Amino acid sequence: MTSASDRPDPGEDTATPTDVMTLLTTGELELIGQVRSASNATLVCDAVLGDERLRCVYKPVRGEQPLWDFPDGTLAGREVASYRISAALGWSVIPETVLRDGKFGPGMVQRWIDTPEPRDVVPDRLDLVDLCPADLVPDDYRRILEAYDARGEEVTLVHADDPRLLRMAVLDVVINNADRKGGHVLEGLDGNVYGVDHGICLHVEDKLRTVLWGWAGEVVPAHLVSDVAGLCDALAGDTTDLSVELARLITPAEVAALRERAEYLVEVPEMPTPARSRPIPWPAF
Repeated sequence: MTSASDRPDPGEDTATPTDVMTLLTTGELELIGQVRSASNATLVCDAVLGDERLRCVYKPVRGEQPLWDFPDGTLAGREVASYRISAALGWSVIPETVLRDGKFGPGMVQRWIDTPEPRDVVPDRLDLVDLCPADLVPDDYRRILEAYDARGEEVTLVHADDPRLLRMAVLDVVINNADRKGGHVLEGLDGNVYGVDHGICLHVEDKLRTVLWGWAGEVVPAHLVSDVAGLCDALAGDTTDLSVELARLITPAEVAALRERAEYLVEVPEMPTPARSRPIPWPAF
């Protein structure tokens, strides 16, 4: 969505949980600013309906950059499909997301997530996904990759050993996320952990690229497997409500591949390993 350095001042949201989707879907989008660091056009707006307003992100399809391996103009639909899958799992990993028209044409609109102060304000705070000196990795963090920073100092890419991140990592396996950067992991002020930027997910080919490899090869907890089994039930056949809804956002072949990934994870509840080409997205943040 945005990094701490280029996020706008938080808006004064007046939406309640029951009307978030209504505001995102029908509220007038008042432009606040633009996230200039984003690779695709990413506009910060307030969705306004009467006296209610909600800070959100609007990514018009016309602002999507072409990719060699994903069809043009499909990223917004993939973002909404990923949200629908997260919601069907009951995990709320992805903020509420809709597909709608805006000032610059159709696009995806997603609820903005306010996050804690950036590290330049709270210097001792280690983010959920971060870089730290190789000899100072906290006990409650998992090592992912050894590297060197711009000064030539040895650092380690780490992420917290946190059940909220594990749930996100399992979701990434299910939706075949090709771009789970550290900057796409947001710890909200509400205590939840959210994932954003799911435009390059749900490909039929294996494209999993993520910084959340800390559980590679480990057994998926039973309660998460149970949720994935529920998703399989919701996708059982091309005529279920969820299958029909997803088929409006991604191709039937991609829906079938999603179903196969979910069924395989239930049958073999083990996290994949990074034994693949380009296991980590670049840049990692």
